[in-house]
Amino acid sequence: MSTDPKSREIDIETLVDDVMRWRPATIKVFLRRRLRCVGCPIGQFHTVADAAREHCVDAERLLEELLASPLSPSA
Repeated sequence: MSTDPKSREIDIETLVDDVMRWRPATIKVFLRRRLRCVGCPIGQFHTVADAAREHCVDAERLLEELLASPLSPSA
């Protein structure tokens, strides 16, 4: 598996923990949406779809926001 975050695909079935590790800037999306995924041990098991369902958030909209976040955490 490549270590280049650009080569990693994020989709509705990607684990939340992977999303935040691959694209640290997505942490801001989770926090802004008031999803308590940051630091949650369940993030290792929950997909983006699972997290959206648990927090009553539209999964497709959440995915759009995650994909729109920059690859660099400082951006």
